[in-house]
Amino acid sequence: MYEGPVQDLIDELGKLPGVGPKSAQRIAFHLLGVEPPEIDRLQAALQKVRDGVQFCVSCGTVADGELCRICADPRRDRTMICVVEEPKDVQAVERTREFRGRYHVLGGALDPLSGVGPDQLRIRELLTRIGNQDDGVDVSEVIIATDPNTEGEATATYLVRMLRDFPGLSVTRLASGLPMGGDLEFADELTLGRALSGRRVL
Repeated sequence: MYEGPVQDLIDELGKLPGVGPKSAQRIAFHLLGVEPPEIDRLQAALQKVRDGVQFCVSCGTVADGELCRICADPRRDRTMICVVEEPKDVQAVERTREFRGRYHVLGGALDPLSGVGPDQLRIRELLTRIGNQDDGVDVSEVIIATDPNTEGEATATYLVRMLRDFPGLSVTRLASGLPMGGDLEFADELTLGRALSGRRVL
């Protein structure tokens, strides 16, 4: 235990996801050794996040204004919506450069044990978006890209149930299977089972 403000800083840093006690201590002592202007820049960035971050009124991801850059881009395919759990998932899909449609961020996944039900997610907004046409264009495909874990699977199953009544709407799920460069012997049963059930003709 350290004295006063240093321990307070370590405690606060330790609350961040992925930062353990040792990492929190290293970051705190790094900050103690930097020049005051660097601390000011960090403080200003945190202040801007607290006061200035907005969420896109259409898809729900982090935005600079009313619409994010993806929703504001007229070149994006408005007939396709990729449903993800968090804004960070938008960036993950964007890095592939394979998807040219738009997104819908749910704000999490169904987790009844933690008190997260359909009303806590942006599911109603998704249904409204599809029912009212996205910018006057019929949505023809919804790609469900929730995480391949218990909560993500529960969310995907719930969404499929909600979306199956929309006429002409194709609902797809991201394929899951073996990673490139991986060894078959190290794959867990669930991943290998998914890879087998999702096999394709060559």
